[in-house]
Amino acid sequence: MAEVATSATSEQLLVVVDPVARRSDGESVRIAKDVLGAGATVKLCLPEGPEEFARALARRGSRRPVVVGDDRALIRAVSLLHRHRELTGCALSVVPVGGVLSLARSLGVPTGTVAAARAVLDGVERRMDLMVDDSDGVVLGALRIPPLQAGPEEPDEAAPGRPWLRTCQSLVRTLVPAARPSRLVSAPEPGPSRLRVEVDGETLVDLDQPVEAVSVSPSASGVASVEVRPVSVGAEASPLLAEGRTVTVSGAHFRYRADTVVSGPVRTRTWVVREGAWGLTVPAAP
Repeated sequence: MAEVATSATSEQLLVVVDPVARRSDGESVRIAKDVLGAGATVKLCLPEGPEEFARALARRGSRRPVVVGDDRALIRAVSLLHRHRELTGCALSVVPVGGVLSLARSLGVPTGTVAAARAVLDGVERRMDLMVDDSDGVVLGALRIPPLQAGPEEPDEAAPGRPWLRTCQSLVRTLVPAARPSRLVSAPEPGPSRLRVEVDGETLVDLDQPVEAVSVSPSASGVASVEVRPVSVGAEASPLLAEGRTVTVSGAHFRYRADTVVSGPVRTRTWVVREGAWGLTVPAAP
């Protein structure tokens, strides 16, 4: 892991550049380093993988951490700080670089490199709610059951950081005889689910009512907004809405998409909202 120190003002920044950002958009990374280095004392870290990324954050000392990378890098940083119970006293900053930036945008971070870097230097800390599940996973934005398919801005989770996987897939395609295509069957489209959704201990929907989708996201004042869309029979069914601090989903094995990450299958999962649990630097109000 390369580390470079540059000196400008008395403010101390630890700038951790995600390796995917360096490979995908080196020019934006260079611009971010130049802007940050002109306005603060910067220790630059260039980790080669998740382990070095984690070590860089753990050794930040009194420096304010700045992540240069996409939504996945931001989620990784928040997850690491949460795991070490260091979110309370740490204001995180991010300069979005990469192909998946919708989460950073929704949290109020500019997606332009220069504007985002200036917000790191001149912005303010905004405390935000965090959803934490019973496996100690975190959700910054929203989760959905069943998981949505990746859109054009959100490629498959395995694709950008796992070139070895693409190589193996290409090798398999080469070795599998072309005369046996019947073994390659597409995964079925997700259908209605039978799930029990409880909000603060009250059942919003039970197993006898099939549902098309469940979405949960932090709202305000330490509660989550929950929307359940029942399966329509004839006329379109109205969504079921609720708010609460604790959301439990159980039933048949299900997968869920939390921010950009698909997890599962699980039979039950509980999320608890922690009010103002983490801080993010955003532009100051004009």
